[in-house]
Amino acid sequence: MVQSIQALPAPVVAVQGGAAFPVRRIYCVGRNYAEHAKEMGFTGREPPFFFMKPADAVLTSGRMRYPSLTKDLHHEVELVVAIGRGGSGIAAADALSHVYGYAVGLDMTRRDLQSDMKKQGRPWSIGKGFDESAPIGTIVPAAQAGDVHHAAIELTVNGQPRQSSRIDRMIWSVAEIIEHASAAWTLAPGDLIFTGTPEGVAAVVVGDRLEARIEGLPPLAVEVVERER
Repeated sequence: MVQSIQALPAPVVAVQGGAAFPVRRIYCVGRNYAEHAKEMGFTGREPPFFFMKPADAVLTSGRMRYPSLTKDLHHEVELVVAIGRGGSGIAAADALSHVYGYAVGLDMTRRDLQSDMKKQGRPWSIGKGFDESAPIGTIVPAAQAGDVHHAAIELTVNGQPRQSSRIDRMIWSVAEIIEHASAAWTLAPGDLIFTGTPEGVAAVVVGDRLEARIEGLPPLAVEVVERER
């Protein structure tokens, strides 16, 4: 008889007030701030494009182990949208009614590996979808998140400013992102969407302390620690 493999529990993100949000999928939007697009060598309002991270890439412990294979680990602070009502072909006008809540997140990137894959014309999942690559703070239900769509967003490393912008400077709004994503995939409760990062991305090393903030949401603090041998 073939032995069954016990399914692992879904990764869970804390919700303000004591609830829990089980994660189904993680979608990420690339180059969604004009200034970040420029620093990465692109310009203009191109159609949004997506990449994905595994659900178990979420990190809620506040300690991120420096990943293997890289010597150029970059931070990218982002607004994260938690989906509470699914669907496909969602119109932008209806999209916000599908949002469960919002959180601060970090799209951590093995930039050297991503760059190598780009040069070779290969997929760059290895640069984006590694273990613990999606630190995330507490999710705030949409009704309690205030005017998050016009909020300030910033990140400091060891107390020094690295990234600073506003959510309303995104090229594609939260509603437009949901519209585009739901045209390609059927969204479902438990999905997270990382909505893109402003300019100022840069490398971090072991011992660095990252503090990410979006006005009206609980801050996210992450310390980069040595990976176990």
